[in-house]
Amino acid sequence: MNTPHVVVVMGVAGTGKTTIGPLLAARLGVPYAEGDDFHPQANIAKMSAGTPLTDEDRWPWLDAIGEWAHERAGLGGVVSCSALKRSYRDRLRAAAPGVVFVHLTGDRALIEDRMSHREGHFMPTALLDSQFATLQPLESDEAGVGVDVLGSPEEITERAANALEDLPEPVQ
Repeated sequence: MNTPHVVVVMGVAGTGKTTIGPLLAARLGVPYAEGDDFHPQANIAKMSAGTPLTDEDRWPWLDAIGEWAHERAGLGGVVSCSALKRSYRDRLRAAAPGVVFVHLTGDRALIEDRMSHREGHFMPTALLDSQFATLQPLESDEAGVGVDVLGSPEEITERAANALEDLPEPVQ
């Protein structure tokens, strides 16, 4: 991998996107952007109240992330974004065709346990079921890799970085 990828670290809430994203960015020597920072305040208020977002709520958020990814094309970057549905990933790819995905996967019980121990996050554990119900895993025609979240953040990051090395050069 000579040209840096723009990587979207995706997965349901609690898989460690905000932990793994910065570690992976540091490992790749590229900037990191926190996907939650792209949410309008109305989305954060809705999720904080335990109400799942609709697709209409997500479009401006995905467009903002897609714009960031587009600006990083050829330069590389890592951004966290749940990207649970194929249509969400398609929207990101429409803005940034060379984007690749690292799908953080894991056992629901492990993820729920991790969510119950984190502090200061607006996403309640109660929304985990809706996240899994919405999740459409990466398909074979999507550029990306699945990485299990079992183990330490450093181990997960190592697996992700190694898996990314096997991907073809990004499309500009």
